[in-house]
Amino acid sequence: MDTNALMMPVECDVRVFEQLDRLLGEYELITPQAVIEELDSLASGHGTEATAATVGRDLAERCAVVNTEASYADDALVELADRGGCEYVVTNDGPLRDRLSVEAICLRGQNKLDIQ
Repeated sequence: MDTNALMMPVECDVRVFEQLDRLLGEYELITPQAVIEELDSLASGHGTEATAATVGRDLAERCAVVNTEASYADDALVELADRGGCEYVVTNDGPLRDRLSVEAICLRGQNKLDIQ
């Protein structure tokens, strides 16, 4: 789970976990520690982004948090994908999707997720 994926419920009105249930059935969620740190940093601000990050931080409690050598969230997700730590990455970040060695699950249309 990427930072923006965890913030989608507020920013895009997407029921992320319902959509993942629809797409994958059974799954285990993981997120790198760098994503948690990014959410914490964003949540300390003000406005809609801070609210979305706070909600995202709460949702991240459903994920197993894993450590990586990378401290930047996108690099940590690429590292996990490259070492076989995940089958998909849930993200809406186009440049990150281009760097992944696995398929991405991202926003399709207004409020649905799809495998790209």
